[in-house]
Amino acid sequence: MSEEQKFYQKFTQKKVSKKEKSIKQHSSQICQSGNKTKTTQSKQDAFQENQNSKKKNFPKNNYLNDYKLQNSLFSTKNIPYDTKKILEDFDQIVQSVRPLNSRQIQQLPDNIKMLSHQLTDKRSERRLGYLNDNIQLSSYVRYYTWWNLVRLTRLFSNLPEESFPQENQICLDCGTGPLTVIIALWLARPELRKHKLTWYCLDVSANSMIFGEDLYLTIAAKNPEFEPWKIIRVKGAFGTQIKQKAGFIICANMLNELNQNSDMPPEYQAKKYFQQFEAYGTAQTKFLLVEPGVPKASRTLSLLRTRFLEEGRSIAAPCPHAQECPMNGFKAYTGSSHKWCNFAFSTEDAPIKLQKLSEKAKLPKERATLSFLSVTEKINIEKKNSKSLEDKDEENSKGLKWGQTLKCRIASDYFIVDKKQAFYACSKLGLTLIRTQAKSQSNGKISYQDYTEKEESLDKNNSLTSGDLINVKIKTPAIHQNDEKTGAIIVDIC
Repeated sequence: MSEEQKFYQKFTQKKVSKKEKSIKQHSSQICQSGNKTKTTQSKQDAFQENQNSKKKNFPKNNYLNDYKLQNSLFSTKNIPYDTKKILEDFDQIVQSVRPLNSRQIQQLPDNIKMLSHQLTDKRSERRLGYLNDNIQLSSYVRYYTWWNLVRLTRLFSNLPEESFPQENQICLDCGTGPLTVIIALWLARPELRKHKLTWYCLDVSANSMIFGEDLYLTIAAKNPEFEPWKIIRVKGAFGTQIKQKAGFIICANMLNELNQNSDMPPEYQAKKYFQQFEAYGTAQTKFLLVEPGVPKASRTLSLLRTRFLEEGRSIAAPCPHAQECPMNGFKAYTGSSHKWCNFAFSTEDAPIKLQKLSEKAKLPKERATLSFLSVTEKINIEKKNSKSLEDKDEENSKGLKWGQTLKCRIASDYFIVDKKQAFYACSKLGLTLIRTQAKSQSNGKISYQDYTEKEESLDKNNSLTSGDLINVKIKTPAIHQNDEKTGAIIVDIC
């Protein structure tokens, strides 16, 4: 080759052989299908180059659905700083209101353990007004109220604004006990502190309400720029009349206690509860019902949800749709396979002193669970009818369409399917199985039941959690299948 030919060769494109073309084409096919079989170094280079191009212009995998986190139920980021401080030192606040001597403090773990038995395996021996007893009340406030404040403040700080009362409203707290809900609202929603609210507090135990009011006023005094809400104590059971109609009705753990004191099934009880709730309020009344995440309480809330929807009300949370509840817990409390709607979060961020007290009482908590229902006022008929036909079709449609956004509420802890992270979720399609691309570091498969023993096997980077609401943009509606075990529709996300 002459010197002149060598010089011009620098500026001309090299001819590619048929063999090289074949390798490049085959490498491109490997990239598009996501196949990760062993290849030559040249194929791996081509694959990486193709992947980098896709990251800039396209989703990672053509068969996966994109998703976006809309909100979380238990994010600690939304809890006010002053609230975290009060929760950490809640035992000191209680001690300043109702002090115990050193001997009583030493007996506290044993008293908490005894109370726990009365609330669980020995509840048939529990008196209706058990919180009128000073020892049980002290144990309840120093343990159960503290834990309930942790649960409720975490939830309340993450719910939408429409779930809460407005200025100058009459509010009713059913089964108020030591005013746990009112204290939690004051702590979790600082914007409500400026509102002038009147609270009717209804409970069979006058002693617990007095204790609770003292606690609330002590905590409210830490924000002297706000005037405390007006508290009206009403001694009586659920159903006792109050003087005014309430614009906001709330209860926590009350329905569960009522269920425990009755042999009637939730289907019968829920009808009575609904009628009484409606009698307390008006068409504009909002409801916020929070219960332990156990099957019977969850079933009760699901039945109430159905009745509220039939009356023309809307569900603000947790439901991402107004269709039939796919986790209604039907007979789950008797051992059926039906799933019930409940949410959980880790207690690792709970106050250290509370965790130590739990260990001393031999009642350690690794997770906190709850079920809840936030209901808004009845929908205006004109507003309801003003929705476009397209909006109505999308709401009522149970199918998947290309480009459609599917709202899914994560309703379980993770488990492992084919070495990848998966969750059960609720969507308008019904029970949904969300499969992510987060990989497990374990070679085995982990079932939903034994995830607690094998948490370390999962790579938790960018992990979803129980209670998260995600918007999934459907790209491949035709390939979605049903889970063989539960019948849940499977949605793969990237």
